[in-house]
Amino acid sequence: MAGGKTTQRIDKMLGHLGYGSRAELKKMAKQGRITLNGNVIKDTGTQADPDQDRIEVDGELVLYREHIYLLMHKPAGVISATEDTREKTVIDLLPESYRVFSPFPVGRLDKDTEGLLLLTNDGALAHELLSPRKHVPKTYEADVIGEIGPYEIQRFAEGVTLDDGYITKPAKLQVLSIQETGVQVTSRISLTITEGKFHQVKRMFESVGSKVLYLKRTAMGPLRLEDSLAKGSYRELTEEELKLLSGYSPGTAAEDKP
Repeated sequence: MAGGKTTQRIDKMLGHLGYGSRAELKKMAKQGRITLNGNVIKDTGTQADPDQDRIEVDGELVLYREHIYLLMHKPAGVISATEDTREKTVIDLLPESYRVFSPFPVGRLDKDTEGLLLLTNDGALAHELLSPRKHVPKTYEADVIGEIGPYEIQRFAEGVTLDDGYITKPAKLQVLSIQETGVQVTSRISLTITEGKFHQVKRMFESVGSKVLYLKRTAMGPLRLEDSLAKGSYRELTEEELKLLSGYSPGTAAEDKP
């Protein structure tokens, strides 16, 4: 058994992972259901190193980690909250094996907005990503009313005035396509902003006489939402993504600047 500061009590680790209360785990140990490196333990207060030691419960290997990082394709109709008495939340979309870590959404997407949402229980990382001084870019695709063109692109690049008088930071607006249905003209656009005011994207388009009909977040900092991730689905961040996220600085990538 490895020693040092990385060791923890086995009952604390198993309790954190949802295997049971301290009393329940004590009973399981007496029944010989918990092993440490192949040996049955009777004392759940035994110390173990989660990175070095092999802990099994009922013959199943326990994978312990302090933090989890999930990239979710949030569907419309679900709120970005940890709990709600009336609405379905993004946490409700996760299995118990992830909910035991008490994850929370990093930032929020409106109920009717879909797209990339990061879920974690790493408060320090969340604070860094949400800090206004970081200016982490967020990219959205949207269908909006009207034919968006050079005028709106220039206005967004300079910063527009919202309904409460706030002037937005420069944003990068691109027109992806224009559709005419005979009834109205709509534009599919891509917009990258570096702040997160309440309903900001919707209010920005309202400031230039347009209206958002559909909104999806496709990127946040170095993270990208792949087309293969279905609405309501999620996956763990890769080691590479986690490295990029942990050391992320918007100023290091020219393409991230709106």
